[in-house]
Amino acid sequence: MYLKHALRAATALTFVATAAAHAQSITIATVNNGDMIRMQGYTDKFTEATGIEVEWVTLEENVLRQRVTTDITTKGGQFDIMTIGMYETPIWGANDWLVPLEGMSAEYDVDDILPAMRNGLSNDGTLYAAPFYGESSMVMYRTDLMEQAGLEMPEAPTWQFIREAAAAMTDRDNDINGICLRGKAGWGEGGAFITVTGNSFGARWFDEEWKPQFDQPEWKEALTFFVDMMNESGPAGYATNGFNENLSLFQQGKCGMWIDATVAASFVTNPDDSTVADKVGFALAPNSEGVDKRANWLWAWALAIPAGTQQEDAAKQFIEWATSKDYIELVAENEGWANVPPGARTSLYENPEYQKVPFAKMTLDSILAADPDNCCAQPTPYVGIQFVAIPEFAGIATQVSQEFSAVYAGQQSVDEALAKAQAFTAEEMEAAGY
Repeated sequence: MYLKHALRAATALTFVATAAAHAQSITIATVNNGDMIRMQGYTDKFTEATGIEVEWVTLEENVLRQRVTTDITTKGGQFDIMTIGMYETPIWGANDWLVPLEGMSAEYDVDDILPAMRNGLSNDGTLYAAPFYGESSMVMYRTDLMEQAGLEMPEAPTWQFIREAAAAMTDRDNDINGICLRGKAGWGEGGAFITVTGNSFGARWFDEEWKPQFDQPEWKEALTFFVDMMNESGPAGYATNGFNENLSLFQQGKCGMWIDATVAASFVTNPDDSTVADKVGFALAPNSEGVDKRANWLWAWALAIPAGTQQEDAAKQFIEWATSKDYIELVAENEGWANVPPGARTSLYENPEYQKVPFAKMTLDSILAADPDNCCAQPTPYVGIQFVAIPEFAGIATQVSQEFSAVYAGQQSVDEALAKAQAFTAEEMEAAGY
């Protein structure tokens, strides 16, 4: 009897070991933003349902962009799913570097994805990435500090009002900065913010002949305004602050206003994380007086499958799970409607429960107001709001953003930075054949 039981046990162990050796696994590269971290906490439910294990590589935004770009261009094959955005997706799709997201189930309902997100993640009508969440940018502000300052936030403020309010709310003795904004180098960090700020002052990256425009007065006005306002009312060291750093400052009660991604609204109003959760109001991103363009952008953090992966079917299963209506319901059931990933699906904004969320309408209004085909007050040859949808842009804009961050850090003047940006961009564009 003992021998028989021993043989059975050995056979069972062999079966388990063999199954483990052949268990399917996918590797996902993602950004260290709150919604992505939250998703990782629910991954065991996907594994339970499918048997597919998930390994995460979670990176800071600038590092993520470098890693996935290197991997996709060198065919490194490190990842089965990449978290990318509206800049990379159409370009990489056109190069056949991504797997088309075709054949998704009827229940997934591709047509429910907001048109702005679907269009931005497609090339020639083919969807190459599915939005986990979508965003624009807006003003988040302390209602109590605004009231103490004797001011009332307009629904559509100007930069001039924002600067006045920032100065009035600044209280250095109590470590309160009137305004917190991105200064961190990187085309998608501080580079994105100063680009939309430039748009709202009438600036543009290129004229219709692809000539850089940093030598024009609109850019000098925008950059000078930004630097002066941040020196007056911003936090020390803002040259190194990006999304996550400013989120932390706002949640700690150290910012009167923060203009950034609409997706941040759920984090600044979450009482588990934010000391000012019950004192936050929202407004549209500002424009400069006389300019009919606001400092809002359009973006989606989306999941895409690199061509050549050996786990295409499993990767599609995960993307369908993570960007589905069911996933939204899962988060709502466990953490409340305010904490679901926003900005991706039409049905979310038609849901009566979600309509009760205080920032839902402002988020949708901000997304709908963003027009990638018409970013600027003057004509442009490019598509994109906080980026220019050409392959050369990421490298150029990263360098330009470093020059601007050096201004924020007091290492050079506005004029010096703009002259360097103009010369570098012109040289790179000429070398690229523009």
